[in-house]
Amino acid sequence: MHDASYKLLFSHAEMVEDLLRGFVPHAWVQALDFSTLEKVNASYVTDDLRDRHDDVVWRVRFQEHWLYVYLLLEFQSTVDRFMAVRILSYTGLLYQDLIRSQSLHEERLPPVLPIVLYNGDPRWKAAVELSELLHPVPQELQAYQPQQRYLLLDEGAYPESSLPPVRNLVAAVFRLENSRSAENVLAVVTALLDWLQEPQQARLRRVFSVWIQRVILAGNNDIPREPLIELEEVHTMLAQRVQQWQQAWRAEGLAEGRMEGRTEGLAEGLQNERSAFLRQAHLRFGAETATALAPLLERVTNPEQLTQIGEWIILCTTGADLLERTRTLADRHRSK
Repeated sequence: MHDASYKLLFSHAEMVEDLLRGFVPHAWVQALDFSTLEKVNASYVTDDLRDRHDDVVWRVRFQEHWLYVYLLLEFQSTVDRFMAVRILSYTGLLYQDLIRSQSLHEERLPPVLPIVLYNGDPRWKAAVELSELLHPVPQELQAYQPQQRYLLLDEGAYPESSLPPVRNLVAAVFRLENSRSAENVLAVVTALLDWLQEPQQARLRRVFSVWIQRVILAGNNDIPREPLIELEEVHTMLAQRVQQWQQAWRAEGLAEGRMEGRTEGLAEGLQNERSAFLRQAHLRFGAETATALAPLLERVTNPEQLTQIGEWIILCTTGADLLERTRTLADRHRSK
């Protein structure tokens, strides 16, 4: 199920464009004509009749030629030591298919960019270069050895600071995969709703909705059993859950306050909310906004006003708007 949900995501040109723009650190990416992106059949039959149906292949115009992007989605608990050999085989199958189907319009084969997208828990340590797997040979023999390299995208190895700070759908996927709380998920889903507003993006919104439920929220007992079709529904459900949890934190603080002093207990509950809001603001608007928001939140001690700020984090379209509203509220609170 994980594999199928991911494959659906990367069956959209917007995802592939953001993948190349945000995670391939080379200047030549800017020369790609992304308006020509088109999905290619990725089912190749080898000589022993085994099929390849799990991978995603796109092609895009690069200068006067096609560039093929071979995206291998790797979902397993262990790292494949011989991934470079698999990539060599798959690249060969792609070339064989192009030759067999007479899809070549030039004398030379097109370039291929193999990408391995990995989301396992252990960090990827396998060789990304085939030569690292071969025994050393005399220099005269090196020219006859196969060469293959792939671009590894190990989702868990990307800290928040290294992800693209601007709108990028693949960075949103990485943030969701690495999220440890519903507040973080809510912040990313809010950003996705901002980015995917056009009517032609309706199908991608639905695919994100399915993927978030099946992959990110799987096993959570608070999630409705009936699938939520629209991303807006997922957002509303998460917002309600987060609000309930925040109220629970506040209630727990008050309960502890009866034992240790009401003021101290309430303060702990409010501090939990502040921490959650800072994480949401950081994910949605970036580190600079979260840093500026922190001292403002400390000045707000009214639970209802703090809840209002939490709603603004979801509703505001810019970090500047959020900070302005919060600053006004904090100044009004201090003047009383």
